[in-house]
Amino acid sequence: MAIWNLGSINADFVYAVPHMPGPGETLAATGREIFLGGKGTNMSVAAARAAAVVHHIGAVGDDGEWAVDRLMEYGVDTRFIARVDEDTAQAVIAVDANGENMIILFPGANDAIPQAILQEAMAEAETGDWLLIQNETNLQRTAATLGKKMGLKVAYAAAPFDADRVKAVLPHLDLLVLNRVEADQLEFATGERPEALGVRDVIVTLGADGADWFGPEGKRHFDAIPVTPVDTTGAGDTFTGYVLAGLDRGQPMAQAINLAMRAAALMVTRHGTADVIPDLKDLEGFRP
Repeated sequence: MAIWNLGSINADFVYAVPHMPGPGETLAATGREIFLGGKGTNMSVAAARAAAVVHHIGAVGDDGEWAVDRLMEYGVDTRFIARVDEDTAQAVIAVDANGENMIILFPGANDAIPQAILQEAMAEAETGDWLLIQNETNLQRTAATLGKKMGLKVAYAAAPFDADRVKAVLPHLDLLVLNRVEADQLEFATGERPEALGVRDVIVTLGADGADWFGPEGKRHFDAIPVTPVDTTGAGDTFTGYVLAGLDRGQPMAQAINLAMRAAALMVTRHGTADVIPDLKDLEGFRP
C-alpha cells in the first residue's frame, strides 16, 4: 500500500533565542540554521523513514528545486510536486532554551497547488491507500472528497487550526490527529468531544503528557517517553507520519502509536525539522 500526502514544502529558518520575544522587543538570536520543513514535508519524511511508500503532492517556486531534491534523497516520490509562479513557502522559527518554539509562516507556493497535479496523483492511487492532508496547503476539501470516493482512507492533521476547514472535511475522515489546544478549539467550534465527532479514530497529542486515542473501543491513553527536549519543532509531524506508516504496514493502532511516541521523543532531542527526523534504525538504538 502507499501514503499520498497533500502537504506543504517550506524552507525553515530556525533561530535560537534566549526566550520568546515580547511585543516590540528586539532580540538577538544566538544561532541560525536552515532546514527543509513544512508540516507536509515533515510527515512525508517521517513516514518514509518509517518504511512506508510515500508520494508527496505539493508545489514549489523556481527557488525550491533544492527542497524537491532533498525529499527525493529521503525516499519520497516527488513526481507530483508542481512548479508554480510563487515563491517557495518559508517558515521563521524561534526556539528558546527550553525547546519551545514560535513559528511565522509565509505560505507561498503551498497555497497554489494546481488541482491538476492532485488529480494526476490520485489517478495512480489504489483502494486502501492512505490520503494525508493538513492545513498548510489549498485543496484539502477537494482531496478529501476525491479520496473518499476512490476508496482511500483519509487522515487529517488539523494544523494550523481552522474550524471551518476542519468541519468541511470531517465527514470524509478515517483518522483525525489534533493536539490538546486544537482539540479544545474544535470542541468549542462543534460542541462535540473527540469521541463524538463521527470519525473512527481520533488521536489527541498531549506533549509531555503523551497522547489519547479515541477509537471504536473507547479511549486509551499512552504515556510520553521522558526525555530532555531541545527543540519541539516537527515532533507532532513526526508522530503523525510514523502513525500513518505503521497503519499502512498493517500494524494495529496501539502498536503504531507506541512506535510514533518513540520517534517523537527522539525527535525533540534534536535541533531541526525534516532533515533530522529519525528512522527505524535510530529507534532501535534509542534508550531514553
